[in-house]
Amino acid sequence: MELRTDLAVEQREILGDSIKGVEYEKSRECNMTIERLNIKTERAGQLMHKQKGRYVTIELPPLTDNVKDTDERLMVVAKEISKLLPVNGLVLVAGLGNIDITPDALGPKTASKVLATRHISAEVARSTGLDKLRQVAVLNTGVTGQTGIESIEHILGVINRIKPTAVIVIDALASLRLERLGCTLQISDTGISPGAGVGNHRAKIDQSTLGVPVIAIGVPTVVDAFTLVSDLLSIDDEKSSVEIMEKISPQGRTMVVTPKEVDLLIERSARLISLSINFALQSDIDTDDLLMLL
Repeated sequence: MELRTDLAVEQREILGDSIKGVEYEKSRECNMTIERLNIKTERAGQLMHKQKGRYVTIELPPLTDNVKDTDERLMVVAKEISKLLPVNGLVLVAGLGNIDITPDALGPKTASKVLATRHISAEVARSTGLDKLRQVAVLNTGVTGQTGIESIEHILGVINRIKPTAVIVIDALASLRLERLGCTLQISDTGISPGAGVGNHRAKIDQSTLGVPVIAIGVPTVVDAFTLVSDLLSIDDEKSSVEIMEKISPQGRTMVVTPKEVDLLIERSARLISLSINFALQSDIDTDDLLMLL
């Protein structure tokens, strides 16, 4: 049975480090480990169950720690986001997930803290000294169970109206291991399949479906229970997997594990990601001026 994870580096760990068509490098910056993985062929993507493209994984100090406005983590994350953004043009930032379920609230909580500027007219921007502001629009899609509308339908409707040059989507992720929860951030230019990490597959949100580049940002907040047990016990045979699945998922229910301090993890993660996005999008604005606007 398949172990569920949204992290490309974990898929590489499962398959081994000699996958053809995959480039990998690891570095350290500001006491953080940065892993860059580039899936260059369709075959490699199929093996890894990931789309072709670039994945950046940043190992951070625990996100339950306080995030300051001048935190070095912000600048590292903002720089990595900037590398994937088009230089100019309107950017749509979309928060995915259910704000009423704490482990799934990362997307909407982050999006609510991103500075929206599309409504500020050029004349007002000039008169207030903010003529260097980049146009940004913000959207919270909710979930299909609340709205009856797929996230991709929300985003496509807005894209057709405002014509952004790129979309940033934020969502909670699933990991293989508990130690990655609240300590890992993934950025990619491949888009996202909402709910894939916990077996609730929705329509893909990527350049092929939206028609514009899609940058996905997420933090793992849950571990699938079967995946966790299989990893801890090093189970790899089908019989044992079926027995464990029957015990862990009674009556076919999918179980997930999340930290007890997940509410704090979500709040701090949302602050870190939103500030990083703001710094990446508004790089022409002085940091102090930008912080005054937030």
